[in-house]
Amino acid sequence: MRPSAGGAGLDLLAVVGPTAAGKSALAIELARHFGGEIVNADSMQLYRGMDIGTAKVPAGERRQVPHHLLDVWDVDESADVARYAALARRALAEIRARGRLPLLVGGSGLYVSAVLDGFQFPGTDPALRARLEAELATSGPQVLHARLTAAAPGAAASILASNGRRLVRALEVLELTGSVQAVLPAPEPQEGLVVLGLDTREPAELDTRIEQRVTTMFDGGLPGEVRALVDRGLRRGRTASRALGYRQVLQWWDGLLADEAECRAATARATRRFARRQRSWFRRDPRVRWLHSAGQAGSAAAVHSALLTAALAEIAADRKPVARATQVGSVAACAS
Repeated sequence: MRPSAGGAGLDLLAVVGPTAAGKSALAIELARHFGGEIVNADSMQLYRGMDIGTAKVPAGERRQVPHHLLDVWDVDESADVARYAALARRALAEIRARGRLPLLVGGSGLYVSAVLDGFQFPGTDPALRARLEAELATSGPQVLHARLTAAAPGAAASILASNGRRLVRALEVLELTGSVQAVLPAPEPQEGLVVLGLDTREPAELDTRIEQRVTTMFDGGLPGEVRALVDRGLRRGRTASRALGYRQVLQWWDGLLADEAECRAATARATRRFARRQRSWFRRDPRVRWLHSAGQAGSAAAVHSALLTAALAEIAADRKPVARATQVGSVAACAS
C-alpha cells in the first residue's frame, strides 16, 4: 500500500511550473517517497536524442525511478498533443494497475491540460494539410495569414504572419470544423488529484537559473548534440527544429546569429520568454498548490529535504487548493 494524502488515497500527482524551477528533482523525491513512477509532460523530452538541450533526466536516475514517455518520437516527426494524451492516459492507467502512484511531470501546459482535463483536439486531413503546405511553400506565409485574417481575424491576430506552421494548422482546422476558436475546459477539482506548482520566489531568481542552465547546456555539448540530430532529420522536423537551444544553434550555423556567444544569449532570452508564458498558464489553474523557493542557504541535500517536506505538507493538506506560495530554502541545485 502506498502512503495516502490527507487521509484519502492519492490517485495522481502532477508537478508543473516554469522551466529550470526544479520539477524533475522534486518529482524524483516524491516518487521515491510514495513508490511512484513518472510520466513526462515536457513536449520536447518526447524526442529521441534531445537530451542536453531539454535537461532530460540522466539514464542512471531513470533506473532508480521509472520514467515514461521519454524518447517517443523521432526528431523529424511533428508534435501531436492528441496522440500524446492517449499515450499518457494509458501510461497512468498501467502505473495504477501495478499499485503504484503515477506522477505527471512537466512544464508543457497544453500537454498537462490534455491529460488532466480531457481537452479534445480537432483531427487532421493529410490531403488538406499537404495542399496548404504546398501553398505555403509557393506563396509564402503572408498569403495564408491574409486569408486567415479575412476568415477569422481573432485567430489571425494571435499568430505571427511569419509562422507558417501555425497558419497551416489554423487554416486546416478552419476548413475541417468551420471555426478555429478552441476553448480549454475549465480546470475542475478531481478526487485523488493533487497538482503542485514549483517556481522561484522572484522572477529574477529564475532568470539567473535559466542563464546557468544555458551555460551548462552549451558547455555540456549542445552544439554537438544538434549536429548529430541534423544527420537524423532535425531540420525536417517542424517541432523539434524549433525547440529552445536547438533552433538557436541552427540559426548560428545558418549565419543568422554571429557566433556562439550570441547564440547562447539568444537561447537565454527565448527561454526567459517561454518561462513567463509557462508561469502565466499554470497560474490560471486554481488547483495548483504553489511551492516557492526563497534564499540561498543550506546544502543541496538540506534544500531537497526542505522542499520535499513542504510538498508533502501541501499534499496532505485537507483544504481547497489555492494559488499561494509555501516558501522553502533555495532549490537552485535542482534540475527541472
